[in-house]
Amino acid sequence: MSLPDYKSPERHSAPAGPHSPVVQLNVGGHLFSTSLSTLRRHPDSKLAELLSGQPKARTDAQGRYFIDRDGSHFGAVLEFLRSDRLPTENVQEVHREAVYYNVRPLIKRLEESPQMFGELVGRQQFLSRVPHYKENIEVLIRIARAEAIAARHSTIMICVLRTEEDWGFYDNAINSLEADKESVVTFGPWKAVPSVQDLLDCVKMDIENQGYKVRVQPHVVEKSFLSRSYDYFYKLIFTWW
Repeated sequence: MSLPDYKSPERHSAPAGPHSPVVQLNVGGHLFSTSLSTLRRHPDSKLAELLSGQPKARTDAQGRYFIDRDGSHFGAVLEFLRSDRLPTENVQEVHREAVYYNVRPLIKRLEESPQMFGELVGRQQFLSRVPHYKENIEVLIRIARAEAIAARHSTIMICVLRTEEDWGFYDNAINSLEADKESVVTFGPWKAVPSVQDLLDCVKMDIENQGYKVRVQPHVVEKSFLSRSYDYFYKLIFTWW
C-alpha cells in the first residue's frame, strides 16, 4: 500500500541495508513499505536484482530506495508479491509494470486472465496475420496529420481486401476511384476467420488508443452500367476539434 509522505526536518530515515527486514520505497513519488523478502520473492525479477547483495537502487533525500518510474500501478505488483492476488482493474497497465519489473509469474497470470486473454490470443493473433498492419496504422496517422492544416477533419481512404480473390481485383478497384490513388492505404488479404468489419474495428480501436478521435464509414461509389463498383473502400475520418 502507498504511504503518506511524512517529512521531518530533524531526522531522516536511513536506507535499509541488504539485511534489513523492512524496506521503504519511493517509486516515482509514490511511497511504499514492505519487507525485503517480499521484494526478493522472485529472484530473477528486477526488484530482486536491485536489492540483492549490495543494493543497486539509488536513495532519495529521506533515504528511501528510489525507482525512477511512475508508481501509479506499483501497488498491484507489490500486492501480488505479498499474496498472489491479481488486480481486477487496470490489468493492462499492471501487466506493463510486471513486464518492466520482470515478475514472470505475474506476467503469466495476467496474460491468462479474461481481460487480456482475448486481446493477446484472439485479436493480436489475428492482426499478426494481416500483412503490414502496424505499419499501415502508422501511415494512416501520418497522412491524417499531414492533412490537418487549417481543417477540422482529415479523411483517409482505406482499401480492405479480405481474400486472395479480392486481391485479384485490386488494380481495377483502385482505378475506379476518383480520389487520390497514391494515398489509399490497403489492408489484407488475411487467412483467419475475422471479417472485414472486425478488421475495421481493430483499426479504429488502435488509432483511438493513441489518443485520436476517428470514425469509419463506407465509401459509396455511384454505380454505372459501364463499370463495376467495388465495396472494398472505406473512409477513415479523423476529427481534430
